Amino acid sequence: MNDTAKPALPSCVINCVVYDKAGKRHDITLDEISDVLARDDGSFVWVGLYEPADEILDKLQEEFGLHDLAVEDAQNAHQRPKLEAYGNSMFVVIHTAQVVDERIVYGETHAFVGPRYLITVRHGASLSYSPVRERVEREPELLVLGPSYGLYAVLDFIVDNYRPIIDEFRDTADSLEQAIFADTYSRDTVVRLYELKRELSKMRLAVGPLQDVLSQLSRTQSPLVPEEVRLYFRDVYDHALRVNESIDTLREMLTTALSVNLSLVTLGQGEVVKRLGAWAALLAAPTLITSWYGMNFHRMPELDKAYAYPALIGGVALVCGTLYWLFKRAKWL
Repeated sequence: MNDTAKPALPSCVINCVVYDKAGKRHDITLDEISDVLARDDGSFVWVGLYEPADEILDKLQEEFGLHDLAVEDAQNAHQRPKLEAYGNSMFVVIHTAQVVDERIVYGETHAFVGPRYLITVRHGASLSYSPVRERVEREPELLVLGPSYGLYAVLDFIVDNYRPIIDEFRDTADSLEQAIFADTYSRDTVVRLYELKRELSKMRLAVGPLQDVLSQLSRTQSPLVPEEVRLYFRDVYDHALRVNESIDTLREMLTTALSVNLSLVTLGQGEVVKRLGAWAALLAAPTLITSWYGMNFHRMPELDKAYAYPALIGGVALVCGTLYWLFKRAKWL
């Protein structure tokens, strides 16, 4: 195959290559796809796109004979994760994720898989699949398994990219856990806990259906997925399962953290109320006693006694001291 300079590909076409029966890469143009597919030489084509224009998808539909419904889904990047079969081809939708400014931003990857082709269409937040292609090209003996192995590598890359996001959120949750038990209440801590739980709930909506897709791929009897590749899909399914369990664990931790924070705030308010009540009682006792002597009665026996005033002061001090001791013992002060 002639590997001389090729015409420039459209900007939305990240790569367009063919892997021969030995797993060696050869760059081609979109117009050469039909020529490659016309030769029954054990090769397959891998086309990578990022937010392609409709005319590019129409071109690929013509070259590969893609189903109208699958192409329509690929044009609209608002699909749920799914696996659909169209004759001798499959259409896979997977959600991707990236952390931007401490928030998870989601994208989609749509994959068309046929006997001799793999088309990956990226929309929104998604890392480039160049590292994936570089990885599989270092394993030409596995590339001969066909397009399904390329699909495995892409799905494995997507699932592995969830892991750092989970680790970052776990570190954030650990730091917030320390803020929860601080002596002062912080509204920002509660807001951040809620935001983390919301982000993880959204992420679970992306990872949960992915398990169904991977389960179908690991059990399918389609000739598009050889038995050797199903083992690899089973491994990715295991990774996705662990990611989903980590998400559930973190969500439970955040739910508990929110409950603990609310309980601590309630307990703190209760302590404040008890202290205020104790001091109010200490002030009420002398107020009640001295208010008797504010009444304008002419005949009050205590007024004629020589030691009435010091006795009154001593009595008030004794009452206040007793109340203070009782409240201190009850830990109200």
